[in-house]
Amino acid sequence: MERFPALISLLLLFMATEIVTTPVERENKSSSAGLIWSTAKEEGDLVHKAGHADDSTAAADDVDGGFSSLEGMLQWAIGHSDPAKLKESAQDVQRLSPSELRQRQLEIKELMEKLKMPSDTQLMQIALDDLSNSSLSLEDRHRALQELLILVEPIDNANDMCKLGGLGVIIRELDHPDSDVRKLSAWILGKASQNNPYVQKQVLELGALATLMKLVKSSSADEATKAFYAVSALIRNNVAGQQLFFAEAGDKMLQDILSSLSVDARLRRKAVFLVGDLAECQLENIDKAEMPFFSNQFFLKSVVDLTASSDLDLQEKALVAIKNLLQLRTTEAMVFKEFCRLDDALERMKKQLEDLMLDEDHREYVTDVESLRKEVELSKNGANIEGRMVHSHLKTEWSRS
Repeated sequence: MERFPALISLLLLFMATEIVTTPVERENKSSSAGLIWSTAKEEGDLVHKAGHADDSTAAADDVDGGFSSLEGMLQWAIGHSDPAKLKESAQDVQRLSPSELRQRQLEIKELMEKLKMPSDTQLMQIALDDLSNSSLSLEDRHRALQELLILVEPIDNANDMCKLGGLGVIIRELDHPDSDVRKLSAWILGKASQNNPYVQKQVLELGALATLMKLVKSSSADEATKAFYAVSALIRNNVAGQQLFFAEAGDKMLQDILSSLSVDARLRRKAVFLVGDLAECQLENIDKAEMPFFSNQFFLKSVVDLTASSDLDLQEKALVAIKNLLQLRTTEAMVFKEFCRLDDALERMKKQLEDLMLDEDHREYVTDVESLRKEVELSKNGANIEGRMVHSHLKTEWSRS
């Protein structure tokens, strides 16, 4: 059975018209104007936008995705038509007058313009324009943000959104009274900033970090988690961002999340993962001064205490963080041993993992966590030896003075 019979008929008429027109006429009729689609409007509200359209994708697989060229539309029509009906339609077309053929050609070109999809940049601009419209309904605001969330995934698109001035638009949405709008806006900023120094720099300069850190304290778990995701994306592998994070009391925020049992488990996992990531970044930038909270005994204890959690994923992320923290220059092994009671924590965890090992369904994962626990134990012992050597050296220097 044919799909979209009216479309097939119009396409056949256009094909016949192409046969009777001269090469010059065909050349003059190869229009390629771009289209704009608004998230707040119906498909029938498509309007032309001046500029050269991208004709790089000449054919389309299906009408549902739009056509980038007339040739693609014709190929689709032929592939979805019955050969016998094609022949019959062609004979009908031959009986049309030249003026009727030209009229039919205009109809099919108008149809093609309606089916043609705009570029990602155009879609982002439309969504940003919608968000700048104060009378936009909440539903359409959500829709525009959801579209941007998908569009900023590729790094080139994220950079293009910056050039369109989109970051300022999204940052303004962080103050919206609707929690879902704030959540989606934070999520977009996080996606755009992830592993993207160009966007990170722009967002930080616009002062969004402080606002996002406030949203982390939201009573909505989803909003808080997405805001923390954005904070992490902004400061990961970004020394300037990390310094600003500390200046905004980021260490206090992390400690509060890690030590509070009432905080959503997803948020605690993200927080301890960020601690490990920040410590690793410090190890890769040994020429940079270490952040003070890395040597704060209360902060370190909040990380070690997570090993007592019943959440194995949280325990694993805590072990990674501890392993990295133990390798820092400012780490004091005695603090981990005496104040944080790391030895007791690791021994307690060892017994817990031995019990979990009896469960065949989780044995492989538990084995991996146990291997990591052993690595932490070795790192701890290495740090103890190094700490004793430093202490001995300082004692010798003091006796000579």
